[in-house]
Amino acid sequence: MKIVYYEDDDILFIEFGKGDIVRDESVDWNVNIGYTASGIGEITVLDAKKSGIYPLQIERVVADAA
Repeated sequence: MKIVYYEDDDILFIEFGKGDIVRDESVDWNVNIGYTASGIGEITVLDAKKSGIYPLQIERVVADAA
């Protein structure tokens, strides 16, 4: 998995795998999903910071040792 933010253009790119993109789908005017033969391959978000999607907030759940 690879996540890249292009600050000059306010574009967030998330790559889930290296497979060939076989289909693109626009979810909204600023979100595009690229599908591989096995599922989602990449997501591109335009105006990511402006729309509140970037910076990403990742929550980590730690299992209780009890």
